[in-house]
Amino acid sequence: MSTDVPDLTRFGPDEAWRLGSRLVEACRRCALPVAIDVRLGAQQVFHAALPGSSADNDRWASRKGRIAWHFGLPSLEVWRRYVGDDGDPMAFLTAFALPVDKYFPAGGAVPITVGGAVVGVLAVSGLESSEDHALAVAAVRELANEAEQSYESEPRNEGVGE
Repeated sequence: MSTDVPDLTRFGPDEAWRLGSRLVEACRRCALPVAIDVRLGAQQVFHAALPGSSADNDRWASRKGRIAWHFGLPSLEVWRRYVGDDGDPMAFLTAFALPVDKYFPAGGAVPITVGGAVVGVLAVSGLESSEDHALAVAAVRELANEAEQSYESEPRNEGVGE
């Protein structure tokens, strides 16, 4: 599953703003009651709370985001790998010495990677875990596709200086 989140060529504050803003627009079109959190390293570089979301969604996004950062995996993958539908999330948190008020393995947060290194996290909260996950993956994929198209459309300096 971790391969469904594309690796980016770069990710900084401008890319974080585009990622978050476009996700907000998409969620508004569908009237989705979500909170969106984008982090670059330890810094929160984008946050939005859409109509119908609550402070609980902010906290859930933060907790899921910490899981994605800690494991370098989508939080839904961490859930599936270590907890599962029949597992005990509290036992998981205890096994990894993670406090429940700061971490929780539920879907909706994905690591943002550049060259395979985790540089940030996108977290969505407000829907079912799998739906939060799908929104986050789609948003990162859109950003990656945009970057790829931008790179392909840049003029080449072939023949310069010949």
